[in-house]
Amino acid sequence: MAQQDNPFLTVTLTGAPPVRIKKEDWPVIASAEDKRFDGEVEYRADRKATWKLTVRQNKDGRTLVYAVHQYETCFKSEASRGVRAGQLITVPNATDESIGDAEPIITAIQQVGAEIESRLPDDDGYGAGVFPRLVHECIADLPAVEI
Repeated sequence: MAQQDNPFLTVTLTGAPPVRIKKEDWPVIASAEDKRFDGEVEYRADRKATWKLTVRQNKDGRTLVYAVHQYETCFKSEASRGVRAGQLITVPNATDESIGDAEPIITAIQQVGAEIESRLPDDDGYGAGVFPRLVHECIADLPAVEI
């Protein structure tokens, strides 16, 4: 079964056991991502990196904020890596129609972004430096607040 066909997702949390969710019960409400590779064509690249920051929310207000960084290299002298971080929070006033109070979500996005950024190397061009921007992009991707 291809990953996109799998109805379940396991999310790594920081300082807690991972959680397994059914994707359709936890829709994505905001996300931001970036990728980088050497060369002109990704499938021929010797180095590839992805950075992802995602927010999913259950209709009962439970909200997952998680980040994943993946780096793959073909060079023997280098190691590939996968770094993950996440938080499970409960957001007050969330309904089927509304994400609820945005402040706890924004705080969790900032904390998860800072946590994963602190664990990335900053010397190879494929690690640190991307998540601070993704934090802002993910917050901007939240549903707009009517004023």
